[in-house]
Amino acid sequence: MKYLACSAGLLLAGPALAQEVPDTEPQEVVVTGRGLDVPPGEAAYDVVVIDRERLANTASGRLEDVLRDVAGIAQFRRSDSRSAHPTSQGVTLRGLGGNASSRALVVLDGVPQTDPFGGWVAFPAYLPERLASVRVTRGGGSGFAGPGALAGTVELVSGSPGDLGPLLLRADYGSRDSLDAAAVASAALSGGFVTAAAQFTRGDGFTPIVAGDRGPADRPAPYEQASVALRSVFDVGAGTELQANLSGFRDRRDRGIDFTDVRSDGADASLRLVNRGEWGWSALAYLQTRSFASGFASVNVARTAATATLDQYNVPATGIGGRFEIQPPVGGGVTLRLGGDVRNVSGRTQERYTFVSGAPTRQRQAGGESTTLGGFADGSFESGALTLNVSGRIDRWTITDGSLVERPLAGGALLTDLAFADRSGWEATWRAGAAFEAGSVTLRAAAYRGWRLPTLNELYRPFRAGADATAPNAELDPERLIGAEAGLDWRPASAVTLRATAYWSRVDNAIANVTVANGPGTFPLAGFVSAAGVYRQRQNLEAVEARGVELDGRVVQGPLSLSASYAYTDARVHASGLAAPLDGLRPAQTAEHQASATLAWFRDALGGSLTARYIGPQFEDDQNGRALADAVTFDAVVSAPVTDSLSVEARAENLSDARVEATISGAGIVERATPRTLWLGVRYRMR
Repeated sequence: MKYLACSAGLLLAGPALAQEVPDTEPQEVVVTGRGLDVPPGEAAYDVVVIDRERLANTASGRLEDVLRDVAGIAQFRRSDSRSAHPTSQGVTLRGLGGNASSRALVVLDGVPQTDPFGGWVAFPAYLPERLASVRVTRGGGSGFAGPGALAGTVELVSGSPGDLGPLLLRADYGSRDSLDAAAVASAALSGGFVTAAAQFTRGDGFTPIVAGDRGPADRPAPYEQASVALRSVFDVGAGTELQANLSGFRDRRDRGIDFTDVRSDGADASLRLVNRGEWGWSALAYLQTRSFASGFASVNVARTAATATLDQYNVPATGIGGRFEIQPPVGGGVTLRLGGDVRNVSGRTQERYTFVSGAPTRQRQAGGESTTLGGFADGSFESGALTLNVSGRIDRWTITDGSLVERPLAGGALLTDLAFADRSGWEATWRAGAAFEAGSVTLRAAAYRGWRLPTLNELYRPFRAGADATAPNAELDPERLIGAEAGLDWRPASAVTLRATAYWSRVDNAIANVTVANGPGTFPLAGFVSAAGVYRQRQNLEAVEARGVELDGRVVQGPLSLSASYAYTDARVHASGLAAPLDGLRPAQTAEHQASATLAWFRDALGGSLTARYIGPQFEDDQNGRALADAVTFDAVVSAPVTDSLSVEARAENLSDARVEATISGAGIVERATPRTLWLGVRYRMR
């Protein structure tokens, strides 16, 4: 907490720091709150930007929902952060499948956002209205953004007063006694600005199990979530601005069955210095703390009763890191960016298991620490219509202090006492791309190599999903991707942008949840699995190979806009040995087709939008035995002014109440994502 207190002090001291620096030369001070400018070489890659207007006008008011505007981006499950288990909310791209850990690098103002222990994303921490934009880069190997960009990069950018306005207050009441309230405020001060944002949302929730499969043990799954974010940006002299950020979140969910409550808490603090002078540079330091707890239960065949099976009562984790980069004035059409970064994460799962007569009889603690230290160079060259980019980095990784201890709660000798061997290695990654502008058409081509270190969750934490149990694997190797793409951007008119990209990717050592045996039985690190469930273990597959096409388009004509995105993915598993039965199958949770389209008309507070989404069939499991049906959903937003500052709004999620299947168990029990949800509220915006 001393780090948070220090950052909070700097946040409040921003104006004082700015006043203490003598103003030697009268000049206009412009602070942006952003990092260094995006290198021109990014034109060579498949990039989609979600703008401020879209972020502020979604039907759900949730970040994970608006990310689905970019076809090909997916979480492990189809449900959102009101009903999904938090550990299923990893972000990936391009049909590479997954096991709930993110295969994409997610950053906010340069700070990695995936959970230090598990690699998932705590979506309730991000109020979309506090952001200026989201920039999604499909394809791996990002050098200057940091390691872990196996499938792509998702960059969240905080808003400034010009984006946010002086004050926004919003309150909505919705289906199932739901409440969603938010406040965003900002103020431009001498030499800088401050912003603040807060959100509180709760609801009685819906029953996740579909009506035809549920029994007396099934009930609605309530949720209660809150977040707060404070930001201070001030000029501290010599063309340098100090950006201080402090944020926190609280997340309480239930999975609709007794003994399955979920608790997550987190706090982040960061400081960043940015100089945009002749020698541009940036220095960043950050701290993240997380605490996670979850209960798991088994339901009998008749679904009349639930029995506790696992209590992960505390999973604490910490992430700490920093980065420094410099942009020397090379000239001659060359933009060069050099730097390095480091991130250390540590955490452990603490759990009670082997329940007898409703009480746990054993305790397990497992965890460890990992560190990634890397250096990078990114170079762009512009000459007339041609733009070239070459980026490379080298990383040193270590996995240390891994351990597993199991003991009887009644006392006595340890049941298990393992210390896993420390491991380390080097990884080299790169990107190379070219863009050629020929009138209204830009041709693009790129190739890349990326990598991802297994998370502590994959290495050490077992988990359950219904009757199925999955064990960790402390010997997992890093994933490595090689890929290439080619595309074109067409601008037939100033208001029209069309993009098409074809790609191929191969992930060697892809980490997956591999079926080992069917229940009933008692299995290592998983415990008892009933006849309705299967026992899986995280393993490195030989590879996952994906190829596909992505299409994006946007038309803007005054207050009217139309945006659309489509992704086709043909992904296959290459496997041998114990996983040989998976060879040639599709990765779990990978749809062949995804599409999204939004038609919107907004003039200040008057307007509305309609969003249609399609997700194709996909398999729940690695053996392609449990198929989740395809689904089409519609979301709508309508807003009308009452006064210059006050407006009323109506929102509708899944307007047609389509059945969106999120999971299916070995017994054929189907869980659904959000049903039709209607909202009515008011919005106040200070002019």
